[in-house]
Amino acid sequence: MKITFHGAARTVTGSQHLIEVNEHQILLDCGLYQGKRQDTFDRNRKLPFETNRVDVMVLSHAHIDHSGNIPNLVKSGFDGDIYATYATRDLCGAMLLDSAHIQENDVEFVNKKRARKGEPPVEPIYTQEDAVRALNNFHSVAYNRAIKIMPGVTLTYLDAGHMLGSAIVMLNIEDREANRDVTLVFSGDLGQPGLPILRDPTQIDKADVLIMESTYGDRLHESFVDSEKDLQRIVVETYKRGGKLIIPAFAVGRTQEIVYSLHKLSLARKIPFLPIYVDSPLAVNVTDVFSNHPECYDQETRDFISGAGADRDPFGFKGLQYTRSVEESKELNFLREPAVIISASGMAEAGRIQHHLVNNIEDPKNTILIAGYQAENTLGRKIEEKEPSVRIFGEMFQLRAHVEKITGFSAHADRKALLDWAAAFKKKPVRTFLVHGEEKPLNALADGLRKETGFDRVDIPDLHQTFNV
Repeated sequence: MKITFHGAARTVTGSQHLIEVNEHQILLDCGLYQGKRQDTFDRNRKLPFETNRVDVMVLSHAHIDHSGNIPNLVKSGFDGDIYATYATRDLCGAMLLDSAHIQENDVEFVNKKRARKGEPPVEPIYTQEDAVRALNNFHSVAYNRAIKIMPGVTLTYLDAGHMLGSAIVMLNIEDREANRDVTLVFSGDLGQPGLPILRDPTQIDKADVLIMESTYGDRLHESFVDSEKDLQRIVVETYKRGGKLIIPAFAVGRTQEIVYSLHKLSLARKIPFLPIYVDSPLAVNVTDVFSNHPECYDQETRDFISGAGADRDPFGFKGLQYTRSVEESKELNFLREPAVIISASGMAEAGRIQHHLVNNIEDPKNTILIAGYQAENTLGRKIEEKEPSVRIFGEMFQLRAHVEKITGFSAHADRKALLDWAAAFKKKPVRTFLVHGEEKPLNALADGLRKETGFDRVDIPDLHQTFNV
C-alpha cells in the first residue's frame, strides 16, 4: 500500500492524500491550496495525479481547503463516488457554489487587466455549473455506519468535532498484496473539546496507520469560557467608545459559534443591546444547514434549544440581522451607532469583510477582532500582527482601529487536545504521518508524540512524497 501526500504537506492548506492499494486508488480530500495568487491559481488548476485513475474519494469535511477543488476533480475526469457525511454534503452544496462564484468574479477582474495589456483571457478553475455537476457524485453516509466503498475497503465516519459534519475517517483495508489487514485512520481536522454547538472529537483505540493534523501542535488555546468573557469585554469597551466591532469570521462554524455566544451574552444582559449583523450570503445559507442538522449538536446546545422562554433559536434573536444583498451590505457603511459586523472571509482575503475593513480600519473608536487562525501572508495575519499599514484593494490603509484576539473559539484542537486524542490509542500506530501544519507546529507535535504518547515512527511528509506502508 502506498500513500502520496499531494497537499497540506508542511502547510495548512490544500488537503489531498492519495492511497493506492489492491490496484485501486482512494483520494482523501480534494482541497484548494490557498497562498500567493498566481502560485495558487496554477497549482489548483492542474491536479497532481491522474484523475481518471482515482476510484473513489472520501471527504473529511466541507472546509474549502479540504473540499474546494472537487468540482475541478470531476471536471478533469473523475467519475467515482464522493463519500461525505450528510451535513458535509449539504454544506458543500452551498460552499462549492460560493467558491465557484468567487473564482468567476476573480477571473473577470483579472481578465479586465489582461485585456488592457493585450493578453488573452484566462478561465476560472471551475464554474458554478461545474460545482453543481460535481454534487451529483456525492454519496452521504451517517456517523458510525460502516460502508463498503470498494472491494476490500470499508469506510466508517466518526465525529471529529471540528465543524458541522466533520469526520475522522477510518478505513479498514484488506491489503491483498501484503496479505494483511490494515486500519488506516485519517483525523481530518480535529475540534477543540468543550466548544459549544458540536460534540467533542471521538477517541479511537487502535490504528495501524495514522494521518494526523497538526495545525496547533506547538501552542495552547485559552479556554472557551475565558474567550467568551473576552468577547463580552470587547463588545462593552467598543460600545462605550461609540465604535463598531468588526469580526472577520469563517462562514462555516466560527460565525455560528460567535452568534450563539452573543445570543447567550445578550440573554444574560452581559452586553448592551446593539445591532449585530452577519454580512455574508454564504453564512446565511450555512446557518440554515446548521438548523437542519441537530444530530450534530452537543447536549448543551440541545438543552438550550429545549429550554423555557422565547429566543431559543441559537442562531436567531432580537437585534441579530442577516444580510444577503449587496445593497444591504453597502448600507452598513453608513452606520454611525455602535454595532457588531461579522463577515467572511475568516482570513480577510476576500469577500465583504474587506469592504468593512476599508470603511472602519482607520477609526480608533472601532475594534477588529481576530477569532480564528490566520495563515502566513494573509491580510488577517497582517492585522493580527498589527502592521502599521495594510493593503486592501490595492490601496494602503493605516491601522488605527483597536486589534483584539481570542483563541478559545478555535475549531482546531490545540497541542494538549491533539496529544490527548493521540494518547487514547491503546494500539499505537505503526506509522504516523503529520499533515496540515506549518514547520514549527509540525516538528513540535512530532516530538510530543514520540516523547509523551510513545508513538514510534512519526514522519512529516514533503509535498508529493510517497510512502510504502
